[in-house]
Amino acid sequence: MPRSATIESLPRAFEMMKAMQAQGIEWGEDYRHAAGAALKDVLEGRMAAGIDRHLAEMAARGAADRRNGAYRRWLMCELGEIELSVPRTRSWSALAVVRAYARRASHIDRMILACFVLGLSTRKVAIALRPILGRQISAGTVSQVAKTLDAAVAAFHRRPVKDIYPVLMLDGVVLARKTGMGALRRPVLVALGLRPDGRKEVIDYRLAKSESAAEWERFLTDLFRRGLEGRAIEMVCVDGGAGLLAALPMVYPGIAVQRCWAHKIRNVLDKVRAAERDAIKAGLHAIMNAANLRAARKAAGSFARRWAGCYDKAIDCLRNDLDELLTCFRYKTLAVRKAVRTTNAIERRFREVRRRTRPMGVFQDRTSMDRILFAVFTHENSNQGVPTLFALTQNN
Repeated sequence: MPRSATIESLPRAFEMMKAMQAQGIEWGEDYRHAAGAALKDVLEGRMAAGIDRHLAEMAARGAADRRNGAYRRWLMCELGEIELSVPRTRSWSALAVVRAYARRASHIDRMILACFVLGLSTRKVAIALRPILGRQISAGTVSQVAKTLDAAVAAFHRRPVKDIYPVLMLDGVVLARKTGMGALRRPVLVALGLRPDGRKEVIDYRLAKSESAAEWERFLTDLFRRGLEGRAIEMVCVDGGAGLLAALPMVYPGIAVQRCWAHKIRNVLDKVRAAERDAIKAGLHAIMNAANLRAARKAAGSFARRWAGCYDKAIDCLRNDLDELLTCFRYKTLAVRKAVRTTNAIERRFREVRRRTRPMGVFQDRTSMDRILFAVFTHENSNQGVPTLFALTQNN
């Protein structure tokens, strides 16, 4: 005959559940149902006792109060979804008795948010959590939990910014969102800072209507007002967009500009025949990876002489921005120059954004776009050892 044991506390019960799971013991549906019924009895018993205590305290003070029926609430936990009857009086609800009593337990919300951030669509999150919860939650429930990110997103955009970054990287990346009349493509303006210890941090981002000078100036001015005054900035790396180049001196005048080599190489290669792109790229790399500024200018002269008469437009494209392409040579080592001469760090983070949004096709709306950008960028910051102060829980 199998042995049985009586467990008198919820913490002990959950310890036993975890131990069984660690040993590979599966919860069948019958056991899950029985455990859920037991949890229901415990919670409802505590709420009933809370009502009794409240009425006794009110009577001792000579205050009038009486029972006022009950209402239903659902609790989502590892045992599934449990329907509870919550008793109340005319002035007090037993909902306050159980601190964790919410529509879903907070750890379930965290699991949903984790799946959401890791790249699953709302439908796939619901399927992925079914083995844990014992039933499938709806995509609507997942979307509702995702809205708990909104307070954290708003706080992130308002927080003070430390003026500690020696290098600032700025870029605009285009994403699409649904409008009901087809997909609308809009840029996301991003500021990424290289910290004094070499770690890269997404400082902030803005969903903009365009990459115009006015949009960039609004974004940079907001960063300036929140504390990024530029006293520590030695260099700003930019993609070369006309709007950004026009706005930058309005907010951060006198700071040296580094043009992004990755963007410039693509622009130059667009102006040459496919058969000679490898040779052209090798020449550009010789300039970019030169030992010092003098050697870089010498390599640029050799490049111009080698391709003069064949690709004059490509040569002009390089020559027009050569001084700003060589700003990075103020740093003595190639390792540091590699870290500051492109906006590739921003592009890499957007690859993660696109991986996250690929199951959805495009963003449903501006709010969902903001949530996912926040989730991905703060996750990337955390990987760099720069965690966000805003935890992704329902308490937000």
